[in-house]
Amino acid sequence: MVTTSETRDLSRSNYATGLQWFLIVMLLLGIAFRFIHLDRKVYWHDEVYTSMRAAGYMRQDLDQALFQNQLIPAPALQKFQQIKPGSTVADTLQSLKLEDPQHPPLYFVTARFWMQQFGSSMTASRLLPVLFSLLGLPLMYGLAKALFESRSTALLATTLLALSPFDVLFAQTARQYSLLTTMVIGSSWLLLRAMRGASWQRWLGYGLSVAIGLYTHPFFALTMLAHAAYTLVLAWVEVSQKPWIDRLKAMVSDRRIWAFGIASLLGLLLYGPWIQVLLQHHERAIATTDWTKFSPGLVYLIKLWILSFTSLFFDLDFGFDNPITFLLRLPFLILIIAAFYFVYRRTAPSTHLLILLSAAIPFLTLATADLCFGGKRSAVSRYLISCYPAIQLAVAYFLQTKLAIGKVWARGILLLCLVSSILSCGVSAIAETWWNKDLSYFNAEVIHTVNAVADRSPILLSDMGDDFTNTGDLVALSYGLDARVRLFPVSNPPDFSPLPNSADCFVFRPSAALKGAIAQQGWQLQPESEKARLWRLQFDK
Repeated sequence: MVTTSETRDLSRSNYATGLQWFLIVMLLLGIAFRFIHLDRKVYWHDEVYTSMRAAGYMRQDLDQALFQNQLIPAPALQKFQQIKPGSTVADTLQSLKLEDPQHPPLYFVTARFWMQQFGSSMTASRLLPVLFSLLGLPLMYGLAKALFESRSTALLATTLLALSPFDVLFAQTARQYSLLTTMVIGSSWLLLRAMRGASWQRWLGYGLSVAIGLYTHPFFALTMLAHAAYTLVLAWVEVSQKPWIDRLKAMVSDRRIWAFGIASLLGLLLYGPWIQVLLQHHERAIATTDWTKFSPGLVYLIKLWILSFTSLFFDLDFGFDNPITFLLRLPFLILIIAAFYFVYRRTAPSTHLLILLSAAIPFLTLATADLCFGGKRSAVSRYLISCYPAIQLAVAYFLQTKLAIGKVWARGILLLCLVSSILSCGVSAIAETWWNKDLSYFNAEVIHTVNAVADRSPILLSDMGDDFTNTGDLVALSYGLDARVRLFPVSNPPDFSPLPNSADCFVFRPSAALKGAIAQQGWQLQPESEKARLWRLQFDK
């Protein structure tokens, strides 16, 4: 005769098995989302520069070739997205050194070899970061299993990463951010293994991951800071019962601290050549990141912090000033806070310190700099990538622990997270633009407006713009503009003589100088789209 307790145990076992299969299906769905409509969203300004530098071109090459007061077929601009004839990897490195030194070369060099094998189409360019994002999934499983010693929690954490709207979005972006996510997760897993295994091979692996992480993105240094804090604080907590002087002695003699220091030094030494590049071209690096110094105010920062952290589970936008946008994200913000508190109270220091510090140190470093010195570094969602895996780990542990003891509300929260993620990814998949396109957000509107009269061979007139960002966006537009559309990039001052005054002519993001030159011709600018900063040129009759 089957007892009530045996029936209950069997029911829980069947539920656990069913949940695992359900999560595996969700995991596969998250993988599928990464491959859906790779070429649908507009090519981002920054993606153009990824392809350009990987191809061996420099920004000055584009400017000198484009802004010559000549009519150019729109597709012709894409030659700057293909391997520069006669160039080598040295040209890619030179382009970064002289014009973009704050970006290390690993992703760009890899993209160059990828381009040589698979071409430079939008789909091919975005397939590379998709593959890098897939590498992060087994690493997340390994990290979660090492932290919590639970396959179920590891599977849930991996599923949350796979279905994360933020991670799917940047997996489809031809930049190094998906690789950075993978390196943040991988280096944390290697650190945990080294701390527990204490073999030189494991510490060597961690040191190499530090070098790879730094060569991926300079903000990997935020993860290094978190790992350093973890190593020191854990050593301090483990001897907390001793007098403070004995604690210091114990820490000085702690082999893990010394091993961590040596491994980190190895990573920094391997990164040394690019540190030298940064020192030699620091003024250029500062100039190209000057936009982050603008101080938008505390309210703006708080709004972006909420949007950034909750985008791991929900990423539908109803307007930055619309309260509904933030009310819908409130449950996920509460979930994140509750998960961190639960992890702190229910896990050993060796577990919760890594999770809490991995999220807190990168965020507080950027936020403190913004609040004390001004700026909006912490308001840029992609700059907080070092924080995100820790959030997914904490939420996975919290939910799985409650699911294991049969909490019905935990099933509801898990379903909410998965449904909201699927909904966000689904809407994003069919959209032509999304918030991460930044300067290029309204490029889709420009493309549709100009292509609507493509049968009349319209002209798109532009210059470098007041902020000198038009170069990248003109190339980005060329991916979507009809082949019959002609571009007319002008110099400063412009020469309008090649411009036929009988054509349909649009003006894209003109500088103040260009507007003045147009007015001197007796022509008028009629607003076509204020948000996209697109005008229609009315010639003097």
